[in-house]
Amino acid sequence: MKVIALVSGGKDSILCAQECIARGHEVICFANLKPPLPTTTTATPANDGNNNTDQELDSFCFQTVGHQAVRAMSQCAGIPLRTRCIEVGQSLVQSLEYATQHKNDEVEQMYELIREIKEEFPEANAVCSGAILSDYQRLRVENVCSRLGLSSLAFLWQKSYSDVLGKIVDQGVDARLVKTAT
Repeated sequence: MKVIALVSGGKDSILCAQECIARGHEVICFANLKPPLPTTTTATPANDGNNNTDQELDSFCFQTVGHQAVRAMSQCAGIPLRTRCIEVGQSLVQSLEYATQHKNDEVEQMYELIREIKEEFPEANAVCSGAILSDYQRLRVENVCSRLGLSSLAFLWQKSYSDVLGKIVDQGVDARLVKTAT
């Protein structure tokens, strides 16, 4: 399969992209949803004036902690990167199922990004994500894929954390703890 890999900068999304490659699929593009750039260029701890922001969103669906590393990951892997700023940044449809689309829901930002990538890379036929235990996240990725005629690949789905951490060690992923949250 020709895969668009949803990458957040976190270990799970990059591990899933590696799992795709290990299973014989070709990752043709990285896709990343990131916080909007700061509106000011005044240097502050969160904004160093070079648009290197530590900003993150409190999102129901998207991890934005570590998004600053995605460009370097793309360069190291030699895989093109397409990004989109999350303009809405809120989940208006908060039920587990995502059956009706709401134009102002953050999931529609993912839909638009994947749609644009599919137009640029028409050979794409799948999307992978690092979803492990979140039905909420997995069902939204599946919804977007279904609407775009793509398969959803979640090779880490319902794996135990010890299995995931074992794969990280076995594959030599250099993962760094950057934040803890509940």
